[in-house]
Amino acid sequence: MNNFKSIKAILSEVRTDKKSHFKQTSGFVQHGNTSVMKHCISVAYVSLMIAKKLHIKVDRKALVRGALLHDYFLYDWHEKDGGHRLHGFRHPAFALYNASKDFSLNRKEKNIIARHMFPLTVLPPRCLEAWIVCFVDKYCAFSETMGDGRIQWER
Repeated sequence: MNNFKSIKAILSEVRTDKKSHFKQTSGFVQHGNTSVMKHCISVAYVSLMIAKKLHIKVDRKALVRGALLHDYFLYDWHEKDGGHRLHGFRHPAFALYNASKDFSLNRKEKNIIARHMFPLTVLPPRCLEAWIVCFVDKYCAFSETMGDGRIQWER
């Protein structure tokens, strides 16, 4: 199955789950002009692409679900609000809390979400999928902030 089709299938599950608030992420800006939803889809796509190109055996479903939910914090961190202070350090815990309420997550998915901001989150990722998302998240954030914000799946 090609990367975009597998992401679309899992994305459809995440969007349509009865408890899901994933659609709200399209209304929050993440980096530059990129929404949280678009950023998470980019992280999922590039993560799968890297695993495939480097022939890394991963749990594809956990990788995609973790990537799609890694920024499931459900607020606009750009708004001046005391609760958003130290967003870079704190949002993985908020994302994990929200994702755990709305979805049944496996151990790898939880680790991806909780540790994607390493080294800001002091504990490093424990699984290969979480390491991939950790690195790809930074690549996508840089591209969205400094470039035109478009990742390969959008071109």
